Amino acid sequence: MSYKESFLSYLQFEKRYSVHTILSYDCDLTQFFDFMSKNEVAEVKDVDFKSVRKWIVFLMNEGNSSRTVNRKLSSLKSFFKFLLRESVVDTNPMDRVVGPRQGKKLPGFVAEHAMQLLREVEFGEGFEGVRDRLVVEMFYQTGMRLSELMNLKITSFDRGTSLVKVLGKRNKERIIPVSKGLEKLLDEYLEERNRTFEERSDFLFVTKKGVPVYEKLLYRIVTKHLSKITTLAKRSPHVLRHTFATHLLNNGAELNAVKELLGHSNLSATQIYTHTTFERLNKVYKQAHPRA
Repeated sequence: MSYKESFLSYLQFEKRYSVHTILSYDCDLTQFFDFMSKNEVAEVKDVDFKSVRKWIVFLMNEGNSSRTVNRKLSSLKSFFKFLLRESVVDTNPMDRVVGPRQGKKLPGFVAEHAMQLLREVEFGEGFEGVRDRLVVEMFYQTGMRLSELMNLKITSFDRGTSLVKVLGKRNKERIIPVSKGLEKLLDEYLEERNRTFEERSDFLFVTKKGVPVYEKLLYRIVTKHLSKITTLAKRSPHVLRHTFATHLLNNGAELNAVKELLGHSNLSATQIYTHTTFERLNKVYKQAHPRA
């Protein structure tokens, strides 16, 4: 087993990272060692500060954003930390490495009045139309990540308490309230689904062939219908997650409560949404206050 394979096994079985996260680590490390081999660095023990800096320059010249480069460096730091712990290397070449600076980009979100228009949007008739409406509303009303919604089971919902159980990053479980309106859409979808398919998947959302939905399909559904109500350049499931958080804060929700609903492990990840909230409050103040 190679050092990389040992590290990926460690992430899977000890750290219990998701398949998606492990694939990202695998891709980053493969790219790094391909670059190293082309630059005549054959052994992992031969990697030093200078060779890592060369890789950073290469990545930036290839047009990667600062954020992407820093994510790749984070993968590399974890890998060498693992090798140091396993006594494969004597020193960590990442100790002095500093990634490129990046400005915090504020998340895009759909305005509240635009989301109200969604109720008037035509989603089409039959199974796919009912499913697509539920997909978009569920992203907006729960703030789920794409992977979380994709992996929902019918049994994830507790109809007695109007709650849905979500399995988030690193298999962390959280509970999200479900509105009466969303429950109604869910009932309509399940009724249509039961009429359409004899064999029933455990997964909540399925394709027109009855198999579980996949990432590209969910992107396509969200992009298609958000295009009808907003001119935002980016119209992805994650934009609906940003919209969920921003609308909650704009309407007085506590930051800690939003953190729990989003499944963030620390408050700093949630605080980025307060920037858009403060911008809105500042605008209202300047427009409405006689001394502003």
